[in-house]
Amino acid sequence: MMENSTVLTYLDKIATKLIANSEELTELDRLIGDGDHGINIKRGFANIQEQLGAWKDANVSTIFKNCAMILMSKVGGSSGPLLASAFLGMSKVDNLNQMLLAASEGIKARGKAVVGEKTMLDIIEPASIEYDRVFKESQNHKDAMTAALAVAKIQLDKSKDLIATKGRASYLGERSKGTTDPGSLTMYLILETLAE
Repeated sequence: MMENSTVLTYLDKIATKLIANSEELTELDRLIGDGDHGINIKRGFANIQEQLGAWKDANVSTIFKNCAMILMSKVGGSSGPLLASAFLGMSKVDNLNQMLLAASEGIKARGKAVVGEKTMLDIIEPASIEYDRVFKESQNHKDAMTAALAVAKIQLDKSKDLIATKGRASYLGERSKGTTDPGSLTMYLILETLAE
């Protein structure tokens, strides 16, 4: 079971990393989307970061539900509802390997996506499965997260050459090939933070 203080620390680190990378996320989105992904992610996670102090006595489930509500209301486009669904999924379980799987399932259900469509699911689903596999063998979070991040990196690199079939990027068809999906990079940055 994850402790409240651990979750708050990770959320602070995730928000800091996403805010620091928001310009790159926006630039990628200018190439294949609306050009506002980084701006939206920055707004949502800055708002989460501002609320962390008020959540110090909340349980983990409530913290994740609060994050979901903020992301739904502050992050535009498809990323807000998708990330909100991930956090809602995580609010229903109590350990990290289940949380990653629940986040993946939440995104998959909300986006009606499968791996290979150039979305954030291309990153979270294989990474969560790898985390679960390694954790069941080793019972070691660090080993499992390192393995999950390695899979996520491979998937991020591979997804660049996919043709988008979901969201605004799908309008570009073949022209979406060769550009990293900003949602995929967002998910990778979240996983990278969890592995630190």
